Amino acid sequence: MQTSTLSIPKHLSHSHLSPRLSLSHLSPRFSLSPPPISLKCNNKSTNNFSISSSSPRLPPLFNCSSRLSRVSETSDDSVVKKRAVEVRAGSVVPESGEDGTEKSRFKETLVLGLLFGLWYLFNIYFNIYNKQVLKVYPYPVTVTAVQFAVGTVLVMFMWTSNLYRRPKISGAQLVAILPLALVHTLGNLFTNMSLGKVAVSFTHTIKAMEPFFSVVLSAMFLAETPTIWVLLSLLPIVGGVGLASMTEASFNWSGFWSAMASNLTNQSRNVLSKKFMVKKEESLDNITLFSIITIMSFFLLAPVAVFMEGVRFTPAYLQSAGLNVEQVYTRSLLAALCFHAYQQVSYMILQRVSPVTHSVGNCVKRVVVIVTSVLFFRTPVSPINSLGTGVALAGVFLYSRVKRIKPKTS
Repeated sequence: MQTSTLSIPKHLSHSHLSPRLSLSHLSPRFSLSPPPISLKCNNKSTNNFSISSSSPRLPPLFNCSSRLSRVSETSDDSVVKKRAVEVRAGSVVPESGEDGTEKSRFKETLVLGLLFGLWYLFNIYFNIYNKQVLKVYPYPVTVTAVQFAVGTVLVMFMWTSNLYRRPKISGAQLVAILPLALVHTLGNLFTNMSLGKVAVSFTHTIKAMEPFFSVVLSAMFLAETPTIWVLLSLLPIVGGVGLASMTEASFNWSGFWSAMASNLTNQSRNVLSKKFMVKKEESLDNITLFSIITIMSFFLLAPVAVFMEGVRFTPAYLQSAGLNVEQVYTRSLLAALCFHAYQQVSYMILQRVSPVTHSVGNCVKRVVVIVTSVLFFRTPVSPINSLGTGVALAGVFLYSRVKRIKPKTS
């Protein structure tokens, strides 16, 4: 349907109008095109002349078509530009997403590399300072208790300052964690006893036998049957440690068995963590678990240290023993800080990588510690001793790789 309105003043007669203005001529030029458009045009030759039409197309008499075409062109251009902007904006989004993903991956890799570097660095300094203290202060129980005490203070500071969320511990969790804390305490105590008796490099060579104890204890208490590849990887570990022990200049049985007891207790902690697992809905993250174990270890060992070695850490006693009080205290504090720091970082790495990757990193860490301790303390090392250490560490690396091979099930 189309409409048109023609308004003519009375003082004009029909003769004044051009035939082109007749309705018959105007009518065909109007077409219905929703939405309706109302236009008003003033023509100098015609007074009070207005047209109201639903069609956007007007007769050429009123000179309005050019305006309408310009408006239409402008409107079309804006639509095209809008569409172009939308296309360009749409093409930018995926590129921005890819850049963000790459930056995120690069940041994660950078953080992980930094953590590995700190893990090795703190471990190196712990072994150096700890060995220096134990050479002049042969009380490993007291030294270990001090290390747990410093760790407890750090954990309390973390929780009270909200650097890390304070956990809510139930009685069932404490009961489950207690065996872990006990073997953790014994493992670090035996390590310090070994470091006080033999060279740092030899202690860590013996501690390379941890996979052997892990396989034996898992088979005994968890009924885990090792694969043939795992058993074969244990041969160079045992053989390398035996070869290094026969040619070790600082060898003594007290240091040897202390390191072996450290292996036994540390791997018992891993087995117990699987056997005495807390309920999944109440499980703790690794950092919180380590913090609780540290506090419990301090309260377990502090009375034992006083009972076995007495109060022999006062300035008066150290001066009477001819020791430099400031030096002993400073190195003991640094060793304790590095001890807690490297174990804390180790748990942070374990949250980011798989256990296999962590074990490979631990193997590399042991190599770094052995080499740096030999260079720092100028430990005499024979070629056969170096060969035995190298074979044992190669076996540990091989074990960490073949551990991923799962036995075929029927």
